[in-house]
Amino acid sequence: MQIQRSGADIPQHDTCSGAGNAQKAINYYDEQLTGLGEKFNTALDKHITIIAKNPFYQIRYKDYRALPIKKFPYTIVFYVNENTKTVFISAVFNIKQNPKKLPK
Repeated sequence: MQIQRSGADIPQHDTCSGAGNAQKAINYYDEQLTGLGEKFNTALDKHITIIAKNPFYQIRYKDYRALPIKKFPYTIVFYVNENTKTVFISAVFNIKQNPKKLPK
């Protein structure tokens, strides 16, 4: 599966470029504890790889699916275009926020 965010390819080892929510989380965690942002980024990469291998998780809203990031209060919100075999990541969402803010 090809992974895309906002129409642009996300390189496998650079998943946070162009992903504003994820970069904000990385910066926040680095401010809390040096190296914690890198751990979040590693966890994010791991979960994106999991999605690329098997993107057919339960549909949460309309055609959108979500995969929670273990050990962090974030979930990756995405949808799958089965015709082009592409996964589009719409958000890396902090689940402690109001769910009404969840991208649709």
